Amino acid sequence: MTPQIASHARPRRSGLSVAGAFRLLVVVLFLAAGLAVVHHLGGVGGGPAGTAAPGSLNGAATPTFSIFAIFNLNPWPRPTEPPPAATPGGPLPIGVVAGHWGNDSGAVCDGWLREVDINLAIAERVVYTLRALGYEVDLLQEFDPRLEGYRAQALVSIHADACLYPEASGFKVARVEDSAVPQQEDRLVSCLIDRYQARTGLEFHEGSITPDMTHYHTFYEIDPRTPGAIIEVGFMLADRELLLNEQDVVAQGIVEGILCFVRDEGGE
Repeated sequence: MTPQIASHARPRRSGLSVAGAFRLLVVVLFLAAGLAVVHHLGGVGGGPAGTAAPGSLNGAATPTFSIFAIFNLNPWPRPTEPPPAATPGGPLPIGVVAGHWGNDSGAVCDGWLREVDINLAIAERVVYTLRALGYEVDLLQEFDPRLEGYRAQALVSIHADACLYPEASGFKVARVEDSAVPQQEDRLVSCLIDRYQARTGLEFHEGSITPDMTHYHTFYEIDPRTPGAIIEVGFMLADRELLLNEQDVVAQGIVEGILCFVRDEGGE
C-alpha cells in the first residue's frame, strides 16, 4: 500500500546527512535480511528448476541459517554457464552431471532433504576445483541437451542414495554394462573407488549396485568413446553428516578420482 504524505510536512533540506545515510543503510540491510529469511523459509530456489537456493552453503534447504543465506551470498561461484568452446584440436573437457538437476528432486528424506540439492552442491565444488586446476569442465543437468553425442576425457554423474534403509552406509560407483571402452571405464571406476574411499572413509557398497546404475540413461546418450561413471556418494540418512556438512571432502574425493584417471595414475 502506498503511504500517504501529509500536505503540511516541513520543508526538507537538500542532501542527506551522514547520520541519515547510516540509518538508511541499516534499514535497507534489515529489510533485505528479512526478505531473505522469508525467501529461505518458503523454500524458493534461486536457480533453474530443481536447484538449491544460491545462498545455501550445503546445497540443501536445511533449517539452519548462515550469513551467506541471509544476504544471498555464496562462497562457491555457481559454474552454471557453459565455458567457451574448446579450441579445435585441444584437450577434451571433463563432464560433471549433477544428478536430477533441471529435472526432478530425486530422493526426498524427512520432507525437506532433497537429493538434487546435495548432488548440485557437490557437483559445483567438483567443477570449481577442476577449473581452478586449469581443466575445461562442463557442469551438466540430468537431461542436458549437450549430452547427446558428448565427447569428453571423462564424464562422472553425481548422485546420492535415499533414506530407505536406516542402517545402510557407504558409496557406489558403476559404469555401463555393455561398454565400448571397458578398459578405460574400469580404470575410471577403480580410480573413483580408490580415491573417494581414501578421502571420505566410507566403505564401497558394491552389493547394492543396481541396473539403474549400470544402465543409466546418460551412458547411452554420450559418445560411446567417452569413459563414463556414476557415483552414489553416500546414503542420505546414515551418511547425512558427511553429505551435508563435509561437502568439500566429498567433492575432493571425486576430484581426486577424476584426476587419477585423466593423469593416468591408476586406481587400487
